[in-house]
Amino acid sequence: MSGYPQPPPGYGYGQPPPTTAQPYGASPYGAPPAPSQHQHQHQHQPGYGSPYAAPSAPYAPSKPPKESQQPHGSAYPPAPGYGNPFASLVPTTFPPGTDPTVVACFQVADQDGSGLIDDKELQGALSSYNQVFSLRTVRLLMYHFTNTSTRKIGPKEFTALFYSLQSWRAIFERFDRDRSGRIDANELREALLSLGFAVSPVVLDLLVSKFDKTGGKSKAIEYDNFIECCLTVKGLTEKFKEKDTKLSGSATFTYESFMLTVLPFLIA
Repeated sequence: MSGYPQPPPGYGYGQPPPTTAQPYGASPYGAPPAPSQHQHQHQHQPGYGSPYAAPSAPYAPSKPPKESQQPHGSAYPPAPGYGNPFASLVPTTFPPGTDPTVVACFQVADQDGSGLIDDKELQGALSSYNQVFSLRTVRLLMYHFTNTSTRKIGPKEFTALFYSLQSWRAIFERFDRDRSGRIDANELREALLSLGFAVSPVVLDLLVSKFDKTGGKSKAIEYDNFIECCLTVKGLTEKFKEKDTKLSGSATFTYESFMLTVLPFLIA
């Protein structure tokens, strides 16, 4: 994308994973749960994802060069379980091969030289590349890339966030076919499918209603809210997958783990 620093070779955000991967949202998702499952499990409605064809592979960006490999299917640092979401952020450094422009962007935002930038500094840094986001979207981005709610982000997380936004911007522009700056429900469905998430029509309607800045009148969402929508769907799906180890479409949550899964997306 013109005007944006390019990821270093091998960074691979937006690249499809190996074809042997099982798309999350494809079969067995959409099939009724097995009768042997415990009746207190939270279950998807039969037919989850079934109205839509499953994508060929889920969105699963690879990690920066020379970084330790993460389990397939995760674009973010490994989740630390259901610990304290306000745990301190561990200091990091820029991955080898990071574009100097990305480094300079971070350093300008890091006005106190602490090696960390807060939510308002990140908002300003992104706006310098015509990526204008609300503070809520910025905080949700920070939560996803740090797995904490401290509202601070370091060089490594900033780099991953920056390159991912380039990929998501390209996806938004690809499905915004009329160049209106908004995508409607059908375009959102296709965009989510391209990321590997097949949501039901009911969930799709709820997402459009939630993220439509006009309160549901235009039935379309702009880029800022598109990012927030994708982060919410992706984040909740990945949290669910941590419990659904058999990819059956069902999982059991304690009350505490359920609250710690959902609340960060509500209070960002």
